[in-house]
Amino acid sequence: MNAADIRPVAPAEQTQSTFDLFLIFVGANVVATTFQVGASLAGSFTVPATMTLVAVGSIAGAALVAALAPLGPRLRVPSVIAARPALGFVGAGLVAIVLYASNFAWIALNNVIAASASARIGAAWIGGAAGSQTLWAIGLGLLATFVVWCGPRAVVIADRIAVPAVIIVAVVLTFACIRAALAPDAPAAAPLANMSWWRGLDVVIGYQVSWILMFADYSRYTRSARGSAVAVFVGLAVTSAWMMPLGAVAARAAGSSDPGAMLSAVGLGATGALLLTLATLTTNFVNIYMSSLAWKSLAPRASDTAVVWSIGIIGAALSAVPGVWLEQYTNFMMVLAGILVPVGGVLVAHYYLPTVQVDEALIAELYNPAGSFRGISVAGVAAWVAGAAAFFAAGSIGGTLPALAVSILVYRALRFAPRPSSGNERRS
Repeated sequence: MNAADIRPVAPAEQTQSTFDLFLIFVGANVVATTFQVGASLAGSFTVPATMTLVAVGSIAGAALVAALAPLGPRLRVPSVIAARPALGFVGAGLVAIVLYASNFAWIALNNVIAASASARIGAAWIGGAAGSQTLWAIGLGLLATFVVWCGPRAVVIADRIAVPAVIIVAVVLTFACIRAALAPDAPAAAPLANMSWWRGLDVVIGYQVSWILMFADYSRYTRSARGSAVAVFVGLAVTSAWMMPLGAVAARAAGSSDPGAMLSAVGLGATGALLLTLATLTTNFVNIYMSSLAWKSLAPRASDTAVVWSIGIIGAALSAVPGVWLEQYTNFMMVLAGILVPVGGVLVAHYYLPTVQVDEALIAELYNPAGSFRGISVAGVAAWVAGAAAFFAAGSIGGTLPALAVSILVYRALRFAPRPSSGNERRS
């Protein structure tokens, strides 16, 4: 398998186990940014309230991504290609651009969070250049890029090593956070809330749904549709419900959302830095791979090597300006949720209401720019825009459910509205 192959996977190549798919999503979600979501809630909610938010949001967000995961085994194509029937070639291209651009922020953010902790340890143990947060961020970014460049098989092998190690360290982090929460001098109550409960829920769901555009990228290598859904749901829901509360506890202990300060506050210097470093690598495997597929869907003849390395290098370079990424983290989550939740609604409406029958003719049509899905799907893009507008208009009452409902209803209303037949539109 090539590093950024957008062609359909042959049925004989669907040899990836559901356990490997599970590991990929665990490796993507047992990560510094998941930890950081909990930290972003710490200033507004008590620990019990945060745990409730996280539980509800983790399940809801993971369920939406998991609902689309079976399309990978059925269609055997990347997510941005699977979006073409619902949005048209142009609409799916817009999704690819959103994915491509937003992943630069994810790559940089992951690098910055891990570097914050690693640089502290480097400065304490070695000193000199080892304490440079910028050098750590760039180095981690380039290492992740190299693994992705080696192809999906290399990512699976790396995850088989890194994910168990991350989980072991995460268990250690769990005990450290519990110890900090039970300490006699632990903060008794959260500061005055500045975020509503529904906005907090949108932040958690938005983080989960940020993975929605990889619903088929890895599951297409797995044969079982049901197994893919279960692997994705469990991989995302359990890890978020685990890691986010730890971030909230650590942030309250530190009185800060700075990753290095949080780990130091719960007594995990080097061990915490190891967690963030390994987690950064595993999640950036996914981010770089997703961006590569998005770019190749727009420019199929682009070199795999050039695409993968350009993405990794730019992401690493953006890590050199760390302040902005942590300061704007919550706002970034809300913008992504507003954009991506309606995309999920459109895809659910297209493929499941009613269920689309998949055959080789449909798969071939996904790659025909002059075929049934050419141009832009008015129904799909209008539903996307309407869902996004509903998300941001909902404000304090929570945007996730309104965005999903509006995008699904608008898509169905426009797609199945009576109109003269032009002979050019495919209804599958």
